[in-house]
Amino acid sequence: MTSETMISIFLGIGLAASVGFRVFLPLFALSLASYFGIWELNENWLWIGSLPAIITLGVATLVEVFAYFIPFVDNLLDSIALPLATLAGTAVMVATIADLDPVVTWSLAIIAGGGTAAAIKGASATGRLTSTTTTAGIGNPVIAFIETFTALLFSIVSILAPVIASVLVILLLIFIFVIYRKLRPRLSNK
Repeated sequence: MTSETMISIFLGIGLAASVGFRVFLPLFALSLASYFGIWELNENWLWIGSLPAIITLGVATLVEVFAYFIPFVDNLLDSIALPLATLAGTAVMVATIADLDPVVTWSLAIIAGGGTAAAIKGASATGRLTSTTTTAGIGNPVIAFIETFTALLFSIVSILAPVIASVLVILLLIFIFVIYRKLRPRLSNK
């Protein structure tokens, strides 16, 4: 496996994590990176770097970001975003992985890309639901801001420094696991 292949895997993992916070923002960032020649995509995914894709993903990003600032609409979005995030996490991995056998590419994409996006989306949806329950939705815009900022940060770091992004993803997943372990006994006692 070449260093270019490893870097492309790290890029995909970082973007998949970002997809767990916002589905369209990382795809839009990848689209811009491809369009401006920062990243070369897998042959079958070159369309992501096209002007129509940039416009479409840009509009979708704006709609998604602003919709998450509306309490209760955000919870509705979370119910459809989990499967979308899983698919988008898989897609960004497939789009970025270079020079691997298709079986390996798709296996990595489904497990690392889709799995990472699903884990993070599930955790963020749970956090938002907790906020909705405890603050009647008043705290949700704060969570929306943090998630959007995190998605933007992970997207930028993934594109500019994929190895660092992968380390951040691992730390984030460990953090989510630790929080889950701490909350799990409380949840089972109810």
